[in-house]
Amino acid sequence: MKREFTQENITSLADNEVFVFGSNLQGLHYGGAAWVAMQFGAVLGQGVGLQGQSYAIPTMFDSVEEIRPYVDEFISFARKNNQKKFLVTKIGCGIAGFQINEIANLFVDAINVDNIVLPEEFVNIITNN
Repeated sequence: MKREFTQENITSLADNEVFVFGSNLQGLHYGGAAWVAMQFGAVLGQGVGLQGQSYAIPTMFDSVEEIRPYVDEFISFARKNNQKKFLVTKIGCGIAGFQINEIANLFVDAINVDNIVLPEEFVNIITNN
């Protein structure tokens, strides 16, 4: 089976697809992928979890380890909702300011979850470690 990767710029979703984006705990979706997520149902004031066809993972923290529990929660949610396909963006690598390898390594447990699609850079980092 050929691995699928999250597209760089997502402008539309199929009915079963969910846009996974980096947020802040306050749910102020004013920039980056969070702003894009608003067109897929992201709710102002909701910084975590499923919102329409989007899923927020908070990334605005001082350390990458503070993000880990939210990524783990997301992976668990995706496994329980295998009828949906989750398209993970490069969360935390824009406004939040983390390095791509720091964030990619949070998704090691997602690499073989069939309904989670990761950015190619994440997959390359995870599979080359």
